[in-house]
Amino acid sequence: MMNDVALLLARAALGASIASHGAQKQFGWFDGPGREKAAGFFASLGFTPGESYRDAAVAGEIGGAALTALGLGGPIGPLIVASTMLVAGRGVHAKNGFFMQKNGYELTSTYGIAALALAASGPGRFSLDAAFGWDETLRKPWVLAVGIAGALAAGLTVLARQSPDVQPSANGKTDTVEPATAQT
Repeated sequence: MMNDVALLLARAALGASIASHGAQKQFGWFDGPGREKAAGFFASLGFTPGESYRDAAVAGEIGGAALTALGLGGPIGPLIVASTMLVAGRGVHAKNGFFMQKNGYELTSTYGIAALALAASGPGRFSLDAAFGWDETLRKPWVLAVGIAGALAAGLTVLARQSPDVQPSANGKTDTVEPATAQT
């Protein structure tokens, strides 16, 4: 019973935290930028068109967080969160080092690892999966393996589409980087 309560609390905490980031981008809540500024931010990082990447981030953050918090869909919600954190960590924060006070990847890696742990452990007894009787079906190892592969592929695909000409700098702003030229 204590494990199930712990899973519920972990799902709720991670879900609320991640959903709040999506709400910042979508609605401007919690001192967030709102839709227009979030799209501009994504474009400034080389994720163009910025509107599409903003919408994908919002869907991943709010949708993945909701599935995680509700314990619905087995590992799907936590893996969406993990994939979103892979993109945020590598595509935005990695150049700034580890610690958050320098806009580093500390928080994104913590969220991502927590999401992976929830994906692997399952949502527990106090979840919609358990209420619907889906928990045993969705806890098969192959479901987790396919989900991890999909989340990794999605995150790496997004990162591969980031323009190499724009990279975040240590001060949290963006620097234009000259494209590499071929040596003859």
